[in-house]
Amino acid sequence: MAPDQQHDPGSVQALILVGGKGTRLRPLTLSAPKPMLPTAGVPFLTHLISRIREAGITDIVLGTSYRAEVFAEYYGDGADLGVNLTYVTEEEALGTGGGIRNVYDALTADTVLVFNGDVLGGTDIREVLDTHRTSGAEVTLHLVRVGDPRAFGCVPTDADGRVSAFLEKTQDPPTNQINAGTYVFNRDVIGEIPAGRPVSVEREVFPKLLAEGRHIQGHVDAAYWRDMGTPEDFVRGSADLVRGIAPSPSLNGTCGESLVKAGAHVASDAVLVGGTVVGSEAQIGPRARLDGAVIFDGAIIEAGAVVERSIVGFGARVGRGALIRDTVIGDQAHIGARCELLRGARVWPGVQIPENGIRFSTDV
Repeated sequence: MAPDQQHDPGSVQALILVGGKGTRLRPLTLSAPKPMLPTAGVPFLTHLISRIREAGITDIVLGTSYRAEVFAEYYGDGADLGVNLTYVTEEEALGTGGGIRNVYDALTADTVLVFNGDVLGGTDIREVLDTHRTSGAEVTLHLVRVGDPRAFGCVPTDADGRVSAFLEKTQDPPTNQINAGTYVFNRDVIGEIPAGRPVSVEREVFPKLLAEGRHIQGHVDAAYWRDMGTPEDFVRGSADLVRGIAPSPSLNGTCGESLVKAGAHVASDAVLVGGTVVGSEAQIGPRARLDGAVIFDGAIIEAGAVVERSIVGFGARVGRGALIRDTVIGDQAHIGARCELLRGARVWPGVQIPENGIRFSTDV
């Protein structure tokens, strides 16, 4: 499409909703908001801000709530990332729709691009904006096609791409299109959302607009998409970033089987595969094997330990010969030698499990 036909991203503001408590990722989110957890070497939010900046949008509002101060302390005014950041805090949980309405006074552009702050995506932001402009819609939703839509609410569209319904989870969905958590709003529509109370954008705002005959457009693609709200998805999303499966300008195109941050020490015979990330000042001992692991700053993995598809928090320690699989270990926790933690185990911050304290096998 010719440049003069495209939507000018400079006339657009972005809003990122980062107010959630991230309860599904506890205990990691007891000390940090979910969007600030290290993901492929940097806070997850950095990847999203970089994608927005790459699309030419530099005016970004962060809708904060839980641990709101952490965002401003880390990012400041956004200059280091080439953007201008504004912070608006909601004092009580208002839901997605209420969170969008809460930042209304900070919005100055006529077009507002809204992101859920826990979604890792690869869609072309400029194309979503162009769909909004060319369709004449009041709201445009990014819809992604998934292999099995039964776990999600489905959003069918008509032959012209207009959204025709919002359907709850069903065992016989009529479409494989789901809400991907990215929206384009005309600013005046945001002003119509009820203020000062919890509002669901999916269950209240969008169905009401449809009932009024308003134009909601779908931008449908099969781009990379992952909700990073669970430990399993967090680990897989981080690994996909490291391996280049999920795009991020903040990684400068580097990808491979592992990412080791400056200051980390990895033994020469340790094995790091599957998109593993090792944080700064972390230590990986001899013969350790890390497969799809996320090791936060300052953590220690001792000799012969195996960590697979798991997250090891800040300053935590995994003892020699331990097996950690599909597990979350909180900050400063200590897992004793030869322990086995499997299948969704979660260890809270500071907890100490003694040597051989937990084993799932009967081997000596």
